[in-house]
Amino acid sequence: MDVLHYLSIGFSVAFTPLNLGLVLAGCFFGTLIGSLPGIGPINGVAILLPLAYSIGLPPESALILLAGVYYGAEYGGRISSILLNVPGDAGAIMTTLDGYPMAKRGEGGRALALSAVSSFFGSIGALILMVIFAPLLSRLAIEFGPSEYVWLMIFAFTCLATMVGKRPIKTIVGVVIGLLLATVGIDSGTGILRFTMGIPNLFDGVDFLVVVIGMFAISEVLILLESWARNDLKMTPVGKSFVSLSDMLAVKWVVLRSTLSGFLIGVLPGTGASIASAVAYGTEKRFAEGHNEHFGEGDIRGLAAPEAANNASAAGSMLPMLTLGIPGSGTTAILLGALLMFNITPGPLLFEQQPEIAWGLIASMFIGNIALLIMNLPLIGLFVRLLSIKQAYLVPIIVMLTFVGIYSIHGDSFDLFFMIVLGIFAFILRKLGFSLAPVILGLVLGEVLEENLRRALSISGGDWSILLNGTMTYILATATVAALVAPKLIKKFKT
Repeated sequence: MDVLHYLSIGFSVAFTPLNLGLVLAGCFFGTLIGSLPGIGPINGVAILLPLAYSIGLPPESALILLAGVYYGAEYGGRISSILLNVPGDAGAIMTTLDGYPMAKRGEGGRALALSAVSSFFGSIGALILMVIFAPLLSRLAIEFGPSEYVWLMIFAFTCLATMVGKRPIKTIVGVVIGLLLATVGIDSGTGILRFTMGIPNLFDGVDFLVVVIGMFAISEVLILLESWARNDLKMTPVGKSFVSLSDMLAVKWVVLRSTLSGFLIGVLPGTGASIASAVAYGTEKRFAEGHNEHFGEGDIRGLAAPEAANNASAAGSMLPMLTLGIPGSGTTAILLGALLMFNITPGPLLFEQQPEIAWGLIASMFIGNIALLIMNLPLIGLFVRLLSIKQAYLVPIIVMLTFVGIYSIHGDSFDLFFMIVLGIFAFILRKLGFSLAPVILGLVLGEVLEENLRRALSISGGDWSILLNGTMTYILATATVAALVAPKLIKKFKT
């Protein structure tokens, strides 16, 4: 009953005219920011943080606005991913695998509608779990040490191996390329430069957004230009802009499983939507063993899984920030900074001593996700009209958005040239039949894996047995082995 009492306090805060207007404004601008390649939620929140502070908003109102931008951008990231094959942010990478093929065959409206509904249920499900299990899950996050994170990354790589099941060798090569990119820069353990070729711009490593936009957007532009040169460009049909009841019934268990896994991964500090969506996609492909031949070709299950997972992860990442003062993602790190700017100390007592902040934020997220669904579904017809733009106009638009987005990160022309080089390299990979998703996720997971493996071995003095030193490590190791062995056993049992 205490939970319901505090939640009622939260809704009384969220439903004030000021906060309700800020929720709607945050969701609207977040959707726009998320749909622009290279911007993403972390940059959108960072841009609005000084504004929210300077205009003198109350702490709960500022947090509600910034959180609205955060999960609004998670929604918006699917637009360019599905329609243009250009991820709006890291969490939308997996959406391109089946969303873009659906758009190419004239089902862009259906794909956008399905992703919006899947995102909605993923967010709402995660918020319900947050309300019910906040204390328990905060303790779970504390128990995750370096060893547990190593196994979580290995499990994610295992799921990753299923993404391009018909071409496992090319998937592994793609992951290795991503891991190599993750090693560029100064070695955090020794301070030695690695693979920088003496270029100062690479001393801090390869910027993730430069890699994503370069490999997806620029390579897509080159693919379009190649088609134009061969005179075989075709106008993509727009299709109908709705999601049917049969579609939702077909993915109901997919959304449920992806919501649960996305939320749990989001609760763990330092993981984020990119890992959650990768694990969800790989898991669903495993579940569909024997019936997964259309994954990567426009399967609605392959679209619903990452969309539900990345939005559930966004909600889950709020939990360690509020209960432990530990950011669950890069965006929540900025939100944590916002709390500290207002002299608010996050922690378990925040929920009881300042319920208007913690519970007001949670209540506003319920309202915001409903508003996003109502706001986005009618606009799908407008979004999908991007597909009817002539390729002669679409290519310059994509190039302009990518160049502006990348240059706005550091204001450095090196990033633009590096982006072009990566785009040409990605174009060659695509012509050779490689998928780009394993490359990008190898880059993301590789950095986290190396950092935590170093930390674990440093704690143990080089003793590798530390990787199996607790209940959670055994659980994750067993799950990894099961993910590798179970499909073969199931196939053998069926035959």
